[in-house]
Amino acid sequence: MAVEEKRAWIMLVVAVTSYAVYLWWVLARPAGVELDQAPYVAALLWTVGLSIAASVTGHVVVSALAAPEDNTKDLRDREIHRFGEYVGQSFVVIGAVAGLLLAMAEAAPFWIANAIYLAFVLSSALGSTVKIVTYRFGFHPW
Repeated sequence: MAVEEKRAWIMLVVAVTSYAVYLWWVLARPAGVELDQAPYVAALLWTVGLSIAASVTGHVVVSALAAPEDNTKDLRDREIHRFGEYVGQSFVVIGAVAGLLLAMAEAAPFWIANAIYLAFVLSSALGSTVKIVTYRFGFHPW
């Protein structure tokens, strides 16, 4: 397995796991508290911060354990990375638009923050999935 594919796996697992932990944390709110009144800020900051730390640690470990020649990117690796990032970025745009629409509708900050966070997670998960599938089945851009 290529080092870049391992990195895509790390991003996918970290993104999905951190969001699952975030959902568990927020949905386990105190009884009688409405969802949009749930304490979410600390959960959001901790899961984002820990997911960044886990991702960086995973990347460093994979790079350190790989042979020096495996850490070089060739043209195919760069193309796959770029293709995955382009596909994944669509959810960043969707999240930004959703956040703007929610703000214009004067929704609670809880819903705005969660729409944007979900978009970031979906962007990372989709981009990583595209990279993994491309490494497994070949690169066939449009």
